[in-house]
Amino acid sequence: MARRMLVVDDQKGIRRLLEELFKQEGFEVTVAADGRQAVEEVRKSIPDIVLMDMKMPNMNGIEASEEILNISENIPIILMTAYGEIELIEKSQKIGVRRYIVKPFDISVLREMVAEELG
Repeated sequence: MARRMLVVDDQKGIRRLLEELFKQEGFEVTVAADGRQAVEEVRKSIPDIVLMDMKMPNMNGIEASEEILNISENIPIILMTAYGEIELIEKSQKIGVRRYIVKPFDISVLREMVAEELG
């Protein structure tokens, strides 16, 4: 059975890139354009891992992560941020997000992070 991944980013190009990349790696990939949509997707089907942008309209990555972790506290979430904002990273860690990656990121580094999170 394929592992399920949720990719959340308000930039369509990034969603499409990550979706194609991880489909090639054998994942079943669902995408969402903002935090609200991400929470709805998790309520429908719990993914094995979430890749989530930090800054998005409607509901940012931290707010969405908090709601997702309330639904299922064991979902690994990797936050993607173009902003090296230490306060936001610290806040995300307090709610249970263990990993983040700064955009623009190296795809091989992201691949490694996903592999480490899923063991």
